[in-house]
Amino acid sequence: MLRIGLTGGIAAGKSTASARFRELGALVVDHDQLARDAVAPGSAALVDIVSVFGDRMVVDGELDRGALGALVFEDEAARQKLNGIVHPYVFAMGQAADKRARAAGERVVVHDIPLLVESDQGGDFSLVVTIAAPVETRVERLVKGRGLSWDDAHARIASQASDQERAAVADVVLDGSGDPAELSSQIDQFWATHVPEA
Repeated sequence: MLRIGLTGGIAAGKSTASARFRELGALVVDHDQLARDAVAPGSAALVDIVSVFGDRMVVDGELDRGALGALVFEDEAARQKLNGIVHPYVFAMGQAADKRARAAGERVVVHDIPLLVESDQGGDFSLVVTIAAPVETRVERLVKGRGLSWDDAHARIASQASDQERAAVADVVLDGSGDPAELSSQIDQFWATHVPEA
Protein backbone atom coordinates (compact mmCIF):
# COMPACT_ATOMS: atom_id res chain seq x y z
CA MET A 1 0.00 0.00 0.00
CA LEU A 2 1.41 3.37 -1.07
CA ARG A 3 0.97 5.98 1.67
CA ILE A 4 1.20 9.59 0.52
CA GLY A 5 1.32 12.60 2.84
CA LEU A 6 -0.33 15.62 1.23
CA THR A 7 0.19 19.07 2.70
CA GLY A 8 0.18 22.74 1.81
CA GLY A 9 -0.53 26.08 3.38
CA ILE A 10 -4.04 27.38 3.87
CA ALA A 11 -5.60 28.37 0.51
CA ALA A 12 -2.69 26.95 -1.51
CA GLY A 13 -4.89 24.44 -3.36
CA LYS A 14 -4.62 21.34 -1.19
CA SER A 15 -8.37 20.68 -1.29
CA THR A 16 -8.27 20.62 -5.09
CA ALA A 17 -5.35 18.18 -4.98
CA SER A 18 -7.11 16.01 -2.44
CA ALA A 19 -10.26 15.86 -4.56
CA ARG A 20 -8.26 14.89 -7.65
CA PHE A 21 -6.44 12.11 -5.77
CA ARG A 22 -9.85 10.78 -4.71
CA GLU A 23 -11.08 10.86 -8.34
CA LEU A 24 -8.01 8.87 -9.41
CA GLY A 25 -8.89 6.12 -6.94
CA ALA A 26 -6.94 6.95 -3.79
CA LEU A 27 -8.50 6.61 -0.38
CA VAL A 28 -8.16 10.10 1.12
CA VAL A 29 -7.90 10.46 4.89
CA ASP A 30 -8.82 14.05 5.76
CA HIS A 31 -6.95 15.00 8.94
CA ASP A 32 -9.01 18.20 9.31
CA GLN A 33 -12.07 15.95 9.58
CA LEU A 34 -10.23 13.69 12.02
CA ALA A 35 -9.42 16.76 14.12
CA ARG A 36 -13.09 17.75 14.11
CA ASP A 37 -14.07 14.21 15.13
CA ALA A 38 -11.42 14.23 17.87
CA VAL A 39 -13.04 17.23 19.60
CA ALA A 40 -16.66 16.12 19.18
CA PRO A 41 -18.99 16.61 22.15
CA GLY A 42 -18.10 14.21 24.96
CA SER A 43 -14.65 13.41 23.53
CA ALA A 44 -11.56 13.10 25.70
CA ALA A 45 -9.84 15.81 23.63
CA LEU A 46 -12.67 18.26 24.30
CA VAL A 47 -12.42 17.55 28.03
CA ASP A 48 -8.67 18.22 27.81
CA ILE A 49 -9.25 21.48 25.92
CA VAL A 50 -11.69 22.70 28.57
CA SER A 51 -9.26 21.79 31.34
CA VAL A 52 -6.51 23.86 29.68
CA PHE A 53 -8.44 26.76 28.11
CA GLY A 54 -11.59 26.94 30.27
CA ASP A 55 -15.34 26.47 29.92
CA ARG A 56 -15.60 29.53 27.65
CA MET A 57 -14.34 27.32 24.79
CA VAL A 58 -17.55 25.26 24.82
CA VAL A 59 -21.04 26.43 23.82
CA ASP A 60 -24.00 24.05 24.18
CA GLY A 61 -21.62 21.14 24.65
CA GLU A 62 -19.67 21.82 21.45
CA LEU A 63 -16.28 23.38 20.89
CA ASP A 64 -16.53 27.09 20.08
CA ARG A 65 -14.13 27.03 17.14
CA GLY A 66 -14.29 30.78 16.65
CA ALA A 67 -13.26 31.53 20.23
CA LEU A 68 -10.51 28.93 20.20
CA GLY A 69 -9.26 30.02 16.78
CA ALA A 70 -9.13 33.67 17.84
CA LEU A 71 -6.99 32.64 20.80
CA VAL A 72 -4.54 30.24 19.18
CA PHE A 73 -3.89 32.19 15.97
CA GLU A 74 -2.56 35.08 18.04
CA ASP A 75 -0.78 33.10 20.76
CA GLU A 76 1.98 30.67 19.80
CA ALA A 77 2.11 29.09 23.28
CA ALA A 78 -1.66 28.49 23.24
CA ARG A 79 -1.42 26.99 19.75
CA GLN A 80 1.32 24.62 20.89
CA LYS A 81 -0.83 23.56 23.87
CA LEU A 82 -3.81 22.91 21.59
CA ASN A 83 -1.70 20.92 19.13
CA GLY A 84 -0.29 18.91 22.03
CA ILE A 85 -3.83 17.94 22.98
CA VAL A 86 -5.33 17.25 19.56
CA HIS A 87 -2.45 15.84 17.49
CA PRO A 88 -2.02 12.55 19.43
CA TYR A 89 -5.72 11.75 18.98
CA VAL A 90 -5.60 12.61 15.27
CA PHE A 91 -2.40 10.58 14.80
CA ALA A 92 -4.05 7.52 16.38
CA MET A 93 -7.13 7.96 14.19
CA GLY A 94 -4.92 8.19 11.10
CA GLN A 95 -3.18 4.93 12.05
CA ALA A 96 -6.58 3.28 12.48
CA ALA A 97 -7.58 4.49 9.00
CA ASP A 98 -4.39 2.92 7.56
CA LYS A 99 -5.18 -0.37 9.28
CA ARG A 100 -8.70 -0.40 7.80
CA ALA A 101 -7.31 0.53 4.36
CA ARG A 102 -4.84 -2.38 4.44
CA ALA A 103 -7.59 -4.78 5.46
CA ALA A 104 -9.75 -3.49 2.58
CA GLY A 105 -6.91 -3.92 0.06
CA GLU A 106 -6.54 -0.23 -0.82
CA ARG A 107 -3.57 0.48 -3.12
CA VAL A 108 -3.08 4.17 -2.42
CA VAL A 109 -3.91 6.10 0.74
CA VAL A 110 -3.45 9.88 0.76
CA HIS A 111 -3.30 11.53 4.17
CA ASP A 112 -4.42 15.15 3.72
CA ILE A 113 -2.56 16.85 6.60
CA PRO A 114 -2.48 20.66 6.74
CA LEU A 115 -0.01 20.60 9.66
CA LEU A 116 2.20 17.74 8.44
CA VAL A 117 5.40 19.72 8.99
CA GLU A 118 4.27 21.25 12.28
CA SER A 119 3.36 17.79 13.64
CA ASP A 120 6.68 16.33 12.44
CA GLN A 121 5.16 13.62 10.24
CA GLY A 122 7.32 14.21 7.17
CA GLY A 123 9.17 10.91 7.55
CA ASP A 124 6.04 8.81 8.07
CA PHE A 125 5.05 8.40 4.42
CA SER A 126 6.26 6.69 1.25
CA LEU A 127 6.00 10.08 -0.49
CA VAL A 128 5.22 13.62 0.66
CA VAL A 129 3.52 16.02 -1.75
CA THR A 130 3.19 19.71 -0.90
CA ILE A 131 1.07 22.25 -2.72
CA ALA A 132 2.66 25.71 -2.84
CA ALA A 133 1.32 29.11 -3.84
CA PRO A 134 2.55 32.67 -3.23
CA VAL A 135 1.38 34.32 -0.03
CA GLU A 136 -0.31 37.11 -2.01
CA THR A 137 -2.40 34.57 -3.93
CA ARG A 138 -3.40 32.77 -0.76
CA VAL A 139 -4.35 36.01 1.02
CA GLU A 140 -6.53 37.00 -1.94
CA ARG A 141 -8.27 33.60 -1.86
CA LEU A 142 -8.87 33.84 1.89
CA VAL A 143 -10.25 37.38 1.66
CA LYS A 144 -12.41 36.88 -1.45
CA GLY A 145 -13.34 33.22 -1.05
CA ARG A 146 -13.62 32.78 2.71
CA GLY A 147 -14.46 36.28 3.88
CA LEU A 148 -11.42 36.76 6.11
CA SER A 149 -9.97 40.19 6.69
CA TRP A 150 -6.55 40.96 5.27
CA ASP A 151 -5.04 40.84 8.77
CA ASP A 152 -6.75 37.56 9.67
CA ALA A 153 -5.62 35.98 6.39
CA HIS A 154 -2.00 36.95 7.07
CA ALA A 155 -2.26 35.71 10.67
CA ARG A 156 -3.54 32.31 9.52
CA ILE A 157 -0.72 31.98 7.01
CA ALA A 158 1.91 33.13 9.51
CA SER A 159 0.69 30.55 12.05
CA GLN A 160 1.64 27.70 9.71
CA ALA A 161 4.95 26.38 8.41
CA SER A 162 6.44 28.29 5.49
CA ASP A 163 6.51 26.97 1.92
CA GLN A 164 10.27 26.53 2.36
CA GLU A 165 9.76 24.36 5.45
CA ARG A 166 7.17 22.26 3.65
CA ALA A 167 9.39 21.92 0.57
CA ALA A 168 12.24 20.69 2.78
CA VAL A 169 10.27 17.55 3.73
CA ALA A 170 8.51 17.09 0.38
CA ASP A 171 9.40 14.61 -2.33
CA VAL A 172 7.34 16.62 -4.81
CA VAL A 173 6.23 20.27 -4.77
CA LEU A 174 3.27 21.15 -7.00
CA ASP A 175 2.19 24.66 -8.01
CA GLY A 176 -1.24 25.60 -6.67
CA SER A 177 -1.14 29.22 -7.81
CA GLY A 178 -3.13 28.68 -11.01
CA ASP A 179 -6.65 27.48 -11.60
CA PRO A 180 -7.89 24.09 -10.31
CA ALA A 181 -7.56 22.42 -13.72
CA GLU A 182 -3.85 23.23 -13.83
CA LEU A 183 -3.27 21.69 -10.42
CA SER A 184 -5.38 18.64 -11.28
CA SER A 185 -3.20 18.14 -14.36
CA GLN A 186 -0.09 18.17 -12.15
CA ILE A 187 -1.70 15.57 -9.87
CA ASP A 188 -2.39 13.41 -12.93
CA GLN A 189 1.27 13.64 -13.95
CA PHE A 190 2.39 12.78 -10.41
CA TRP A 191 0.04 9.78 -10.37
CA ALA A 192 1.31 8.50 -13.71
CA THR A 193 4.93 8.79 -12.54
CA HIS A 194 4.74 7.61 -8.94
CA VAL A 195 1.79 5.25 -8.55
CA PRO A 196 2.40 1.73 -9.81
CA GLU A 197 -0.14 0.10 -12.07
CA ALA A 198 -2.51 -2.31 -10.37
